[in-house]
Amino acid sequence: MKVNLQSVNFNVDQKLVNFVQEKLDKLENHFDKIIYADVFLKVSNTSAKENKITEVLLSVPGDEFIIKKTNKSFEEGVDECVSSLERQLRKRKEKLNSHV
Repeated sequence: MKVNLQSVNFNVDQKLVNFVQEKLDKLENHFDKIIYADVFLKVSNTSAKENKITEVLLSVPGDEFIIKKTNKSFEEGVDECVSSLERQLRKRKEKLNSHV
């Protein structure tokens, strides 16, 4: 799966890029027809501690899933996005299998 990572208002380090890639690669265990993933990492200009915005757009044949989470760290945000996407992909797979 092709992962496009974009960081807004900061420079992303290679460790975070590898972390995101590993987490999203695990989604292919649940659904093998994933086309690509667009990941947007943003830092909002607020005084709150939870100012890291993680947005994942996952493209599968015939549909797209968009998940947006705000956390204290990007790692937490990616973890939450991946778990939400796992649930949605399982539901989609069950729906596809029930029609066959």
